Amino acid sequence: MSELVALIRIWARELGFQQVGITDCQLEQHGQRLQQWLDAGYNGDMEWMGAHGDKRWRPELLEEGTLRVISVRLDYLPPDTQPVKILKDPEKAYVSRYANGRDYHKLIRKRLAQLAQQIDQYCEARGIASSGRAFTDSAPVMERALAEKAGLGWIGKNCMVINSSAGSWFFLGEVYTNLPLPVDTSEEPNQCGECTACLKVCPTDAFVAPYTLDARRCISYLTIENKGPIPLEFREPMGNRVFGCDDCQVICPWNKFARPTDEKDFHPRHGLDSGELVTLFQWSEDEFLKKTEGSAIRRIGFERWQRNLAVALGNGEPNSEVIEVLERTLEASTPLVAEHIAWAIERLRSGRRRKRKIKRTSR
Repeated sequence: MSELVALIRIWARELGFQQVGITDCQLEQHGQRLQQWLDAGYNGDMEWMGAHGDKRWRPELLEEGTLRVISVRLDYLPPDTQPVKILKDPEKAYVSRYANGRDYHKLIRKRLAQLAQQIDQYCEARGIASSGRAFTDSAPVMERALAEKAGLGWIGKNCMVINSSAGSWFFLGEVYTNLPLPVDTSEEPNQCGECTACLKVCPTDAFVAPYTLDARRCISYLTIENKGPIPLEFREPMGNRVFGCDDCQVICPWNKFARPTDEKDFHPRHGLDSGELVTLFQWSEDEFLKKTEGSAIRRIGFERWQRNLAVALGNGEPNSEVIEVLERTLEASTPLVAEHIAWAIERLRSGRRRKRKIKRTSR
C-alpha cells in the first residue's frame, strides 16, 4: 500500500491540491464535542448539523466499509483582494473571500471523484477490491476533525483549520475508502498559544469560549443560513458584510503565510470582491441570478441578498442618494426586505454611525 500512497500524493498534486493526508476513522472525542455543541443550541436553525446521528463522526456508517479517509487541502485566497481595505470602506460590500469566484463544491468534488477513480483503476489492475466516495462540504462529514487527524493543520480557537505554512484560507475535501492505507502520524501541533486575536476581533462576539462558536451570533450564519430577519442587536456590528465574514481569518497571524491561489475559478467575478453597495442593491432579480450563476452566493436567493445589502447600506454614511434608492425600492419589496430597508432609512436619516462591534459582559 505504500506505493499507492505515494501515487495518491502525486495524483492529488496533479489535480491541483496543495496537501493530502490519510487518517483513520476514530472521531469519538469530536463526536462528543459535537453533541455538547448541539445540546447548547449553538447550531441555531441548522438542524442538519444533528440530523444524521452518529454518521457524522462514524464514517463507516455513512459509507459502509470505510477504513480510511483521504483528506485534501485546496487554497482559495484570490490575489489582491485587500479584505481590510474593503471592510473599512462603508460604501463597499464585503463578500467572504471564498465566495468571490465560482462555487467550490463542484470543482473540488469533480477532482476528488477523479482521484477516487485513479485509485480504483490502480487497485483493479492488481486484483484489489477498492471502493471510494468523494465529499466536500456536501454530507455529514467532520471535515475539520479529519483534516486535523490527517496532519493538514490544527483546529484553532476560531474553529478553522490552521496550517503553519499556509494559514487557513483553504477548502477541504475527502475521499472515504475501504483500503487499509497507512495513516499519517505527524499531526501538526496546536500553535495558537496565548493568542486570542480572533476571539477579540469578532464583530458580534460569537465565540463563547476558545474553540467554541455560537453560530447564532456569527455573521456568516446571520447572512447565509438565517432565513428570517437579522436580529436588531447584530445589524450595526454587521457593518458592510453582506455574505459571510472573514474577520477571524484576516486577523490570524498564521495567515501571513497564506499564498494567493492560481485557480482562476476562485478569482473574483463581476467585481464581487469590491462592489459598491448601492450598485449591488439595485440589481434586479434577473441580474442577481445572472451574475451569481455558478457562485456560492446564489444559494441565499435574491431576497436575502437584498436584506443583507439593506443592512449594510444602513451602516454607511448618511447619503441622500442612498436614501432615495432605498425609498424607491421599499414599496415593491417583500416584508422581510422592507423591514430592513425601513431600518436602514431611519438610521441614515438620524445620522447614526455604526459601531465597530458589540460586547458581552463575559465570555
